[in-house]
Amino acid sequence: MPVMPMFPLGLVLMPHLPLDLRIFEERYLKLLGDLLGDENPEFGVVLNGRGEDERGKEKRFDMGTVALVTDIGTTEEFYGLQSVGGSRFKVNAWLPDDPYPVADIDFLPDLVWDKALEPLRQELETKVRKLLSFASEFADLQYGADTVLSDDPLEASWQLAGVLPVGQLDQIDLLQSQSTEELLTRAQHIVDNADDTLHAMITDQEGVGLTDDED
Repeated sequence: MPVMPMFPLGLVLMPHLPLDLRIFEERYLKLLGDLLGDENPEFGVVLNGRGEDERGKEKRFDMGTVALVTDIGTTEEFYGLQSVGGSRFKVNAWLPDDPYPVADIDFLPDLVWDKALEPLRQELETKVRKLLSFASEFADLQYGADTVLSDDPLEASWQLAGVLPVGQLDQIDLLQSQSTEELLTRAQHIVDNADDTLHAMITDQEGVGLTDDED
């Protein structure tokens, strides 16, 4: 079973989504230095939960994605890297931090594309772009309705899941999908729920406004 350096973050990295990092913490600067010597630098990204576990250590989720490093650079202000999400993995065991986190992992099978899923993917894309456009009126989003997707339908499916403006637990749920159909179906269900929630919030706010005016 492979052992991989890990970078717990406050986000969920989806396959085929970009990840840019500015690195300041000493232990991760050491990780960055070690990556410089690798022909194909990569590291694992897992969601870092809130609080600490029973051992007093930071909570780390056991489901993650490999970050494939595309560029490492420095400026006068910071060290940084650019990467893109690759294969998914499951953590079997966390090894001692020395000095950065390291884990024993198992890679999960890559999903397989089925042409019969294209109508479902197109429907999801329409809904996701509509939701992003609507949600952007009320919050600053990382991704907009005009986000460019890959021409590869499987990569685009992961990207649609990754740009959804939803919570991290929903993103973890999507990351665990065992088939492309499951990924698309789960994502569509999440979009529908998020859309209903946003519209309900707007309706409630409008109702409060009408009441205030009448008073």
